[in-house]
Amino acid sequence: MDTSYLSLAGKVALVTGGSRGIGRSIALQLADAGADVIVSSRKLPDLEKVAEEIKAKGRKGLAVTAHNAKMEDLNNLMAKVKEEFGRLDILVNNAVANPVMADVLHMEEAPFDLIMSANIKGYYFLSQAAARMMVAQGTGGAIVNIASVGGYFVTIGLGPYCISKAAIIMMTWPPPSEYSNPAKAGPATNPPNWAVVSQP
Repeated sequence: MDTSYLSLAGKVALVTGGSRGIGRSIALQLADAGADVIVSSRKLPDLEKVAEEIKAKGRKGLAVTAHNAKMEDLNNLMAKVKEEFGRLDILVNNAVANPVMADVLHMEEAPFDLIMSANIKGYYFLSQAAARMMVAQGTGGAIVNIASVGGYFVTIGLGPYCISKAAIIMMTWPPPSEYSNPAKAGPATNPPNWAVVSQP
């Protein structure tokens, strides 16, 4: 894909679920456009391969293990971003959990909780941390949430997953207006832009 028309030189991007599939492809395209890219997921060997691919394109690449359902991991991830790059311009929330397929009569609590924690709580609080960094650095940024058509149409056996994707779509819209909430400190300078992408 030709990205020569889109320069991200000097920008820093973070892609969760970046070790394979959609996340890997996004990370490599961001590098092609000139961005330095941090990739995160649970498996370091797979991440390191992608980081090396990014470096081969002449960009800085960093692999950081993080489980999207664990706040400690997400906090460590953002600390690594700040330590290594000092800024963040683009966050792509792509990591997702769906450990089982089960209908409403057979879904158990543990996998349900994992899906909601990784796909909703993880997206929300990582976005919060990224937005805080973007606002503080005064240059704004972009937060992209990868959703699914499952957020609009339920698939049998994937009820909780579809619920989580619908929540991701909904959570993408309100935040920009909240930056100027008069109950808070006042309007933020250059808040990040948010976007949702629904993939099949």
